[in-house]
Amino acid sequence: MDYKIYFEKAAQASRTLVGLSKATIDNVLADLAEALVQNAATILVENEKDLAKMPVEDPKYDRLKLTSQRITDIAADVGNVAELDSPLGMVLSDRVLDNQLHIQKLRVPLGVIGVIYEARPNVTADVFSLCFKTGNVAVLKGGSDAEFSNLAITKLIHQVLENHNINPEVLTLLPAERAATEALLNARGFVDVLIPRGSQSLINYVRENSKIPVIETGAGIVHTYFDVSGDLEKGKAIILNAKTRRVSVCNALDCVLVHRNRMVDLPQLLSPLAAAAVEIFADAASFEVLSNSYPTELLKPAQTEHFGTEFLALKLSVKVVDSLDTALNHIAAYSSKHSEAVIAEDADTIARFLNEVDAAAVYANASTGFTDGAQFGLGAEIGISTQKLHARGPMGLEELTSYKWVVRGNGQVRK
Repeated sequence: MDYKIYFEKAAQASRTLVGLSKATIDNVLADLAEALVQNAATILVENEKDLAKMPVEDPKYDRLKLTSQRITDIAADVGNVAELDSPLGMVLSDRVLDNQLHIQKLRVPLGVIGVIYEARPNVTADVFSLCFKTGNVAVLKGGSDAEFSNLAITKLIHQVLENHNINPEVLTLLPAERAATEALLNARGFVDVLIPRGSQSLINYVRENSKIPVIETGAGIVHTYFDVSGDLEKGKAIILNAKTRRVSVCNALDCVLVHRNRMVDLPQLLSPLAAAAVEIFADAASFEVLSNSYPTELLKPAQTEHFGTEFLALKLSVKVVDSLDTALNHIAAYSSKHSEAVIAEDADTIARFLNEVDAAAVYANASTGFTDGAQFGLGAEIGISTQKLHARGPMGLEELTSYKWVVRGNGQVRK
């Protein structure tokens, strides 16, 4: 198959977005939010076809699964994007030079954004809403795991676009076969930036093989450090939420670090996890303490590979540390630079942790489960970037823009 035609049409469609008014864009998104809810039953039927192909125990199953509530939540995110202010045309700087040249720096769309993603059908709606709001064309390559779900949502988006007489090719869903991925990785000259969303292996593959600039939305290897000054009740609630709220997402907790002087509180700190059937891989010191309280069938000695692992399951590693410095060193060695948290009451400890931990999002006395575009007030997110160029953390509207210099003169020439 010649995929070039997809990319040519996407590039051509990007020029048609420039003339759309803010009102038109917001009306399209509002109509899409309503259509998602109204057509939830149809989407769920298609989603069931995808779920039937995947074992329930697969960590991706929960990400793939849609429910009426999840579709309502997706629609709410689309509606939230519609209500946000557009960053397009924002004046970042404005000055007149001595030679009377008027120079402005303005926010503009990136252009054509390619997204490669796995079993996450919500990404289809999220990416479209954010790209459309910022004047970007979206070229999507979903995985075969979510083929029917992605097609159903894309068909709905195209219907809404056609109702507003807008070129439906502002959203392209490529075929699910692997060859489409290879074509997208090589679509230089048509696609301006590529964003992979999925497993670390997918992200690595895209980074290593793409001819297009890549923004990495990396895996989440997430730690929470319980300091000597930590509040036990806060710690119990935060650790339980961060681990069990939704285990298949990248902001879920993977490792608890506990100050040695608080080992006596470790059984209480982790006791809520037992009711949730969380399997714990404990280092020697924590294993000894927990062996008298935590269910035997859920407590295992930690091996080297249990640290620095994104579990995506009801599993957690635990390590005792001698100091804040030891905790910081451990996080620096194993973090994926996604989300990290400290539970402490000491102001100096909190300040050092927030200042010294190198991650896209750092927390004091709160669950890492908040690392999410909607939770951060961005409406939705196209991904959570763990790199430092061009964006970092949850990527919303502003992160999908670049800028250009607009220079107005009156006959000036350079000497």
